[in-house]
Amino acid sequence: MDMHTVVVGTSGTTAEDVIAVARGGARVVVSEEALAAVAAARQVIDDLAAKPDPVYGVSTGFGALAVRHISPDLRAQLQRNIVRSHAAGMGPRVEREVVRALMFLRLKTLASGHTGVRPLVVETMAAILNAGITPVVHEYGSLGCSGDLAPLSHCALTLMGEGDAEGPDGVVRPAAQLLAEHRIEPVELREKEGLALLNGTDGMLGMLVMACADLSRLITSADITAALSLEALLGSEKVLAPELHAIRPHPGQGSSAANMLAVLSGSGLTGHHQDDAPRVQDAYSVRCAPQVAGAGRDTLAHARLVADRELAAAVDNPVVLADGRVESNGNFHGAPVAYVLDFLAIAAADLASIAERRTDRLLDKNRSHGLPPFLAGDAGVDSGLMIAQYTQAALVSEMKRLAVPASVDSIPSSAMQEDHVSMGWSAARKLRTAVEALGRVIAVELVAATRAIELREGLEPGPAAKAVVAAVRAAGVEGPGEDRFLAPDLAAAEAFVRSGELVAAVEPVTGPLA
Repeated sequence: MDMHTVVVGTSGTTAEDVIAVARGGARVVVSEEALAAVAAARQVIDDLAAKPDPVYGVSTGFGALAVRHISPDLRAQLQRNIVRSHAAGMGPRVEREVVRALMFLRLKTLASGHTGVRPLVVETMAAILNAGITPVVHEYGSLGCSGDLAPLSHCALTLMGEGDAEGPDGVVRPAAQLLAEHRIEPVELREKEGLALLNGTDGMLGMLVMACADLSRLITSADITAALSLEALLGSEKVLAPELHAIRPHPGQGSSAANMLAVLSGSGLTGHHQDDAPRVQDAYSVRCAPQVAGAGRDTLAHARLVADRELAAAVDNPVVLADGRVESNGNFHGAPVAYVLDFLAIAAADLASIAERRTDRLLDKNRSHGLPPFLAGDAGVDSGLMIAQYTQAALVSEMKRLAVPASVDSIPSSAMQEDHVSMGWSAARKLRTAVEALGRVIAVELVAATRAIELREGLEPGPAAKAVVAAVRAAGVEGPGEDRFLAPDLAAAEAFVRSGELVAAVEPVTGPLA
């Protein structure tokens, strides 16, 4: 476990810190400045709680039930009840890294000094993260408005010592037992605290941050496999010239073209077709690779901008303002995050789609410029990579379905009080599936392109291609030859891409890629 320490203050957090906590097990420390701000905001809530006037979230019910004034003797029960009743998720458990991101981002908002919880709540949440205790959170239960209510409620339930959680040993047990083993006292919630634990966009934001990190690596990987496919198809690298991309100045397009050109430097395959079978232009899937991947890069840049804004935000309702006012608001609405989650699913699907077309071209003897059918050893006796492309096509088809936006849907809830919701959690869940599928699609193109390059006898591939072929073979992906059990090769290629080893194999030759 990474013993890197992340300090949480009042001004938000960074994507790097989210990933360190969610995936790397980094330790969380709440700064003294944040604890002081939390205590000051809590004093505002305590003062309001002592007054007879009803204040939403402090001395009233919630949502459509906000019209009822709650007497002081029932307020602790009110806060317990909102957590218990809202912990209504169903379906499979979500991944540990998602729950850790969810909790850390809620902690980030609690530490802002705008929510009105006691310092004890903040410190206990940090202690649970540091103990490696992960609440059981389910797939379904968030509409992405009033925040990720059910997922956050399951986390708050653990804070109270109720429900189930996974220990650092990976075993699910009662939360009370896990807290006791780590000498963490369950929290008895007071006014406003139950609501503050539930009312945020933290789940969808955590998944966005991790998807951005994964997609950044996968887009660079797609640039590499596109270059390898161009090389294997004896295509022209002239379309990658910087001056061509400068006259259509999308930053992502220029970066992807530069990546491909660097990978192709020194190749003896590119343009070779002009010697015997001239082609005026390569197919769109080859020639337009930088335009498609570049559009994905620019979409990713916008998504990161939205994520950074959200990481700096304090999302709760009501909030405690610097002048002592406690004001209701709609900042919990997930639309800004939901939109970019959907945008990224579209970009991922299109990137997968163009990669699949290049793979298909490599396997089709009528379009591969001299390669054997399906890159088979003895076509007819061997099927080669025929069904690997079927698998790739199935993944692409699934990604196209996942690209249908979730954020355009809305189902009213809470007796029409919450009559427009973002569905941001759903957008995030399907994006995670799409990102995983994209890694597999790129892996299949990698298997095909490296095999095709090796089949170009008498022609010398570039240094980068040679480095990739050597690294992917060392990783357990076999080269050309007679048919064999192919699934292990594809799994090894997927791990090679997903881990970043593909990029790492190329950069010692090319220098750093975008």
